[in-house]
Amino acid sequence: MAPRYWLLKSEPQVFSIDDLQREGRTGWGGVRNYQARNFMRDEMKEGDLALFYHSNATPPGVAGLARVVGTPAADPSQFDPKSPYFDATSSKASPRWVMATVAFVERFDLVPLEVLKADPALAGMVLLQKGQRLSVQPVSPSHFARVLKLAKAKFKVTRRDNHP
Repeated sequence: MAPRYWLLKSEPQVFSIDDLQREGRTGWGGVRNYQARNFMRDEMKEGDLALFYHSNATPPGVAGLARVVGTPAADPSQFDPKSPYFDATSSKASPRWVMATVAFVERFDLVPLEVLKADPALAGMVLLQKGQRLSVQPVSPSHFARVLKLAKAKFKVTRRDNHP
């Protein structure tokens, strides 16, 4: 099955592309939206690529690229009463929340949201739809390729990566 493309949002003051670069990989935990959780649990696969988006920033925008590594796992923060992501109704036998593990691929000069909005080739991109606030969202192959071009990414999509 060909890899899919995603956009992962994070507030840079909480976890930035620079943090991912320094750590190399991280669990994409703390997601508490069922649709975003379902994307990670049911559709995100090892080898998928993700645009790393800095939200709630000045300016917001795409800051880099990550790759999904491994399979989804239970998000341990749901079991930690000291965590802001604690969920008392979730059990270890039947965890409610999952996380993907992502690895650093590349850091970009930020591609601001306003540049994305102004590009006609990105019409219909989930991120640019009114009211869209999901922290994990799918990206079409053509939109993914266009954002990489706008970012002047060194990473090149190959046929193995499902080139549009």
